[in-house]
Amino acid sequence: MPHRKTALRLVAPVAVLALALTACEGGDDKSDADAKSPATGEASPSPSQAASGGDLATGESATGKVAEDPGEVTYDVVAQKVDVGTEAEAAKAVADAADVKGKVLATAYIKYTHKSGPALTEGSDVHDGATVFADGQRGSVLVGASEDAPGCEDPYDVESWKQGESHVFCETYVIPAGAKSVEAHWSEEDGEPYVWKFPQK
Repeated sequence: MPHRKTALRLVAPVAVLALALTACEGGDDKSDADAKSPATGEASPSPSQAASGGDLATGESATGKVAEDPGEVTYDVVAQKVDVGTEAEAAKAVADAADVKGKVLATAYIKYTHKSGPALTEGSDVHDGATVFADGQRGSVLVGASEDAPGCEDPYDVESWKQGESHVFCETYVIPAGAKSVEAHWSEEDGEPYVWKFPQK
């Protein structure tokens, strides 16, 4: 099964800043609208309302399904934390420090637990639904930076994943320095995002 980041990882021994945000990840318009509307919580979805997504409390998990090879897997997903670095650290992480002037790195630690479905033997795509936002705006992904962070696993190294087992995958994004609120988002394919908020001091 092809993974969307594999090719980039093979050709990029150092972290690569993806400055252009593509529409394949959902886009900002939809997420901005979600941020302005209240979470529906336990309300039953109407035909015009997604069955998933919404704001979650710290430590609260979401449940979602992902089309994997060899079949659909249901996961429990929880954003454990978001580590926000310094401007100096961001400058060291990229080839051209000018690309990240006035910006910092934000690494979201997200724990995924295989709840039901077939065992996986060739990696997983569950982490593809994760993004990081700051003050309501999506950050720029920094490819190749997360795998070396303490406590983070490389999703492409997970070759066996059975029911009941958990893994922590991380996503690193570049966000503006001084952001007041950082959010970790995760969504099923074509689903509304679940949002964990991590206010900054």
